[in-house]
Amino acid sequence: MTADGGSIAGVYRGTAAILWALAIWHSLAYRGLFWDGSAFLVEIIDNNWFHWMFYPARAHVMWLTQLPVVVALKLGVTDTRILAIVYSAGLFALPTALYHLALRRARGDAVVLAAVLAAIAVVFLSTSFFIAGEYNAVFAIAVAVMTIVVTSRGLSRSDILLLVFLGWLAFRSYEAMAYLGPLLAAAIAWRLRTTAAPGPAAPRHLLGYFAALLFVGAAAVSFVTIAQYWQHAYFMRVRVAAFDFWQNLQFVLAAGSLVLFAVAGVLRPAWLRSAPLFGLLWLGAALLVVSPWLRFFDETTLLYPPAHHIARTAAGALLWAMLAGLWLFTMWTRNPPRLFEVIRQPAVGRRLVAGLFVLMIGATIPDIALTRLWTQYIDTFRGLTVGHPGVIDPRTARLYEWPDKLFRQDWTYAPLSLLLRSNPSDGLVLPRQDYTEPRPFDPACGLPDLKGYDWRS
Repeated sequence: MTADGGSIAGVYRGTAAILWALAIWHSLAYRGLFWDGSAFLVEIIDNNWFHWMFYPARAHVMWLTQLPVVVALKLGVTDTRILAIVYSAGLFALPTALYHLALRRARGDAVVLAAVLAAIAVVFLSTSFFIAGEYNAVFAIAVAVMTIVVTSRGLSRSDILLLVFLGWLAFRSYEAMAYLGPLLAAAIAWRLRTTAAPGPAAPRHLLGYFAALLFVGAAAVSFVTIAQYWQHAYFMRVRVAAFDFWQNLQFVLAAGSLVLFAVAGVLRPAWLRSAPLFGLLWLGAALLVVSPWLRFFDETTLLYPPAHHIARTAAGALLWAMLAGLWLFTMWTRNPPRLFEVIRQPAVGRRLVAGLFVLMIGATIPDIALTRLWTQYIDTFRGLTVGHPGVIDPRTARLYEWPDKLFRQDWTYAPLSLLLRSNPSDGLVLPRQDYTEPRPFDPACGLPDLKGYDWRS
């Protein structure tokens, strides 16, 4: 179904502008330092080279996102504030660019554009506070690939080259490719098979099948990694926490409204022709807008940044269902079910885009609220360390109290201290003595001194 120009084009441009504005602001707010990000950046500075944690199965995404800060180091940048900005920018730029690509490809089809908006609202904005997590880039890769496939009547040379690049990137990216990889490979193969042509196009199609094979390889790498580390303590915690996505209020509100809307639409396709059903999306957006203040009514309903990491497994499963549904919708053109016939109607498509654009706008509000609290946390942390030599206990420093407790991760206190110091005599916030979790930056083993690097305001 072709979209009618004006309003749909405005949604595309508006969404892209919002994503890039958020990426720039989050980079300037050093959002990449949250949780593992600070430890990764310390390792990059200390080694003056790329860093990946646990295993090399995520190396390709890490290489690309860490490339800007490694280049900055090679150019002689020693201001850790600038390095924190550059590192954050690398982490945000990749998924933002991929979602922009998907938006651009989808701007001519209201249904596909609605699917991309849903992915941005429910998956990206609701799980990306932990931007150092490679899953942010992998989910964006999946959305971009499927959008290219479903919007292309015949894959062009540039499309196939882009798919090969994205296949290489996904090859060593993240364990989510165990289920996303086969789906994307099958979709690429289907598109190539339905547009097969003899003659000059044949080599291009062979390259297209190579792109599909890369996504099969990405799934294989993921399966091998999962099998190899199945009993690793980290993987065991991930498995246990997979169903704790409810701790992420942002994800629950966004996904809940979308799922309720989808279930109602599947059961009663005719309801999609009327405005009231779309009120579920507007209600979800309204709840997201007020979510930063819900804690005043119930202290358990608070925005919790660490839960972004926890909800990634559920978000990936939901994304798979969304992309599979979009592919099925594209394929099923002969005698489609009633649902697909209704969705293809222009008025329904416009309502879908409008409702999901509003949901996406709503999802930006808690993201903005948490970033504001994060900047305060960084200022508080620097105030504790700069000009106060010695070891600082996070309990006496009130880091376990609101709102600083939202960003609490004891083992990252040491690397964050190293990055925020203005000179080597500034203090270090270290985990409390009874902290029993892994301590990769344990003073007993020696801390990186980052000699010559400091935070210059």
